[in-house]
Amino acid sequence: MSKLRLLYEFMVSASLAHARWEKEMADNIFRNKKRLLLLLVLLSPILVTSLLGAADILGGKSAYAPVHYTPIVFWASTVVGFAAGLITGCIGAGGGFIIAPALMSVGVKGIMAVGTDQFHIFAKAIMGTVLHKKLGNVSVALAIFFIIGSIVGATTGGYINRLLYSKDPVLSDAFISTVYAVILGFLGFYAMYDYFSTRRKVKMGQASSSEGAHGGVIGTTNLAIRIQKINVPPIIKFDEDFGGRQISAWFIIAGGFVVGFLAAIMGVGGGFITFPMFVYVFGVSTPTTVGTDIFQIIFTAGYSSLTQYAIYGYVFYTLAMGLLIGSLIGIQIGALTTKVVPGITIRAFYALTILAGFFNRVSVLPDKFRSLNLVSISKEVCETFIFIGNILFWGAVGLFGVWVLLSFFKNIRTLREEG
Repeated sequence: MSKLRLLYEFMVSASLAHARWEKEMADNIFRNKKRLLLLLVLLSPILVTSLLGAADILGGKSAYAPVHYTPIVFWASTVVGFAAGLITGCIGAGGGFIIAPALMSVGVKGIMAVGTDQFHIFAKAIMGTVLHKKLGNVSVALAIFFIIGSIVGATTGGYINRLLYSKDPVLSDAFISTVYAVILGFLGFYAMYDYFSTRRKVKMGQASSSEGAHGGVIGTTNLAIRIQKINVPPIIKFDEDFGGRQISAWFIIAGGFVVGFLAAIMGVGGGFITFPMFVYVFGVSTPTTVGTDIFQIIFTAGYSSLTQYAIYGYVFYTLAMGLLIGSLIGIQIGALTTKVVPGITIRAFYALTILAGFFNRVSVLPDKFRSLNLVSISKEVCETFIFIGNILFWGAVGLFGVWVLLSFFKNIRTLREEG
């Protein structure tokens, strides 16, 4: 159980770190008039063409063959982005996990959902990053070798996704859905176990109901020490301000490969797992990790989204902008709501939303496997599974969204006074 717990805490830490990055990007955009103006300039043609019902000008089946675009899909992507933003801002983790599954649920092909999700993260990074504030903490050597690994990983992941799609679009969707089902299933069921465990402690007086949404992060200090003692050239020196540390560049390259590969496969962004990997596996200080992560995510997400998906026509720019504007607004509302709701409740919704994403992806697998002639099951049964999966998914996301908005507006006076 301890190893499973360690893996769970590692993945939650990754999700938390990415949520903090999302919140910082959103704040940087909203607090800067020039960035807001740029956002409006980018969005205005998309909004106008969507309202006029002529959005095929910006991307439709004639330009992007994998999926046919309609204005409804654009507005659906905005709602998806808003819901993901609410989850990211309020729960502090997990919002990015629902974007690709949600887009796939409204009819977007898996490879398109992944490419579009990653491109929206890249756009957010370009618009929201303030590098000059973090450059003092950037380890150039770590960033360079990490980016080398992430480029190779993203190329590999992108190639696999495109290869599967070219062979059979159903196979591609089945692969992406399976990856999400495995990861969300592990996170969701363990998060639910963690919630009930914490709830028992609250009832027994061993914990406070106002504690954070997630448990404490378990570090892997001993692992980091052992890795840093392996002297395989080239050696990278870093954290001079913290006594000086060193590590073989090959470990950093390998870490970059893993991050780039997962980013390209799932579309969750290049910085998803970087933070816990740097801190708990490589032993890099938190300030250096934060600065280096923000520096490299632009290159990783940019390279993957542009060279592995965009140039092949697997990015819907209209949907990406919908995700962007929806998530920016959702993050702000969600983050404010955390000030007036108990942590134990947030923990419950984290488990609920992650499990909803799991059931959504699992529900489509029988139909995908049937289409691939891997299982013998009727189409009617498969459609029933899909219907139930969509009800559970959108019901959970909708319930969470309504709860957050009600909590926000109910306590808006308190929030104004605190602000």
